[in-house]
Amino acid sequence: MQLNAFDTGLLHDMPLAAKLRPKTLDQFFGQPKIRTQLEKLTSHPRHVVFWGPPGTGKTTLAHIVSGKIGRELHLFSAVTSGIPELKRLIQEMLDRRNQFGKEAILFIDEIHRFNKSQQDALLPYLENGDFLFIGATTEYPHTSLNKALISRVSLIELVQLTGNDLEQILNRGLADLGRPELSAYVPELARLSNGDARFALNQLARLAAFTEHELTQKERVLKELFEHARQYDRNANRHYDVISAFIKSIRGSDPDAALLYLAIMLDGGEEPEFIARRLMVLASEDVGLANSQALQVTSNAHYVVKQLGMPEARITLAQATVFLALSPKSNSVYLAVDAALAFVKENPTIEVPGHLSNVSPDKKNYKYPHSYPLHWVEQRYLPVAVREKFLIPGETGSEKVLVEQWKSVTKK
Repeated sequence: MQLNAFDTGLLHDMPLAAKLRPKTLDQFFGQPKIRTQLEKLTSHPRHVVFWGPPGTGKTTLAHIVSGKIGRELHLFSAVTSGIPELKRLIQEMLDRRNQFGKEAILFIDEIHRFNKSQQDALLPYLENGDFLFIGATTEYPHTSLNKALISRVSLIELVQLTGNDLEQILNRGLADLGRPELSAYVPELARLSNGDARFALNQLARLAAFTEHELTQKERVLKELFEHARQYDRNANRHYDVISAFIKSIRGSDPDAALLYLAIMLDGGEEPEFIARRLMVLASEDVGLANSQALQVTSNAHYVVKQLGMPEARITLAQATVFLALSPKSNSVYLAVDAALAFVKENPTIEVPGHLSNVSPDKKNYKYPHSYPLHWVEQRYLPVAVREKFLIPGETGSEKVLVEQWKSVTKK
């Protein structure tokens, strides 16, 4: 149930972000593109899931809706609790409604942390309208939530707050703290807070604890406040975005961009072996035969990373990253094997030609290539019914050399 700090006398002990939580939409900063949706939500309540980056107002909006429509707000975290706790809370809500006529809102934070069966447990209650449901997630809902759940709710996307939004919020914080002399820090706090209002206010509260002498050393203070504040969640969208940019930069032969994204991952605590595994995949998928050393280099890097660990492993990963970025590129093998797999799946069982068989009487007709000049002899290897050409060789790097050697021997 929602706790009213003003009634309990706990206001002075609350975090600054909680003390300044807006009570109405008029006090709510940012999100101009969805203002109309938010206003309709408070006048015509419906099941909804807010999704977007941290500190953009998802929980605050649940409180605003609760206050506007006069329903009890019950907060539940999918991170710290599971289905047994959720069922107990729902039963308490239903009991209060039946006994006292208390209509309720169930707010589940980080709803994406629930698996499919856990999300399914909500469906009957949402279908019956036993309570108003509000969910919050930092993940893209169409990949993190069940289709059945999505079909029963409205989705509202919250975007990262602007620097101007954060400056206005921070100025409110200064007024509450009674520390106008900290205003010189506001632009930097807003710029470095990644659009996260809660984080910005937490940093402002930390800033207020510095002495007057310390505050004169602005660069040093900001470094202490933000040294470990860069966002990187190995289990969230940021993780997938950065590894995607890393791979695409190597594929695009940009070593500087690739090194930047490598640094972001390492700084964020990404598992070095995960990065090494991705490099091995990339070596085969995007470099392939154009540089025959690529797979060997990345395999060696994976071994070294496992043996060394951080921080030394950063050098090995950087070496492999730059090697791949500077290498000529070819995806001919990647395309060829997928084409062959597609052909096999689309056709009935493919019989091996008799002369290539291990048991057919025709195996006596097999020609042993090493018995012929240049270790090659004209002979059919594809089944007669197969006329596809799966490999379309590239013309870069060592692949071009391999193809020229192949053509000189086979006369193709």
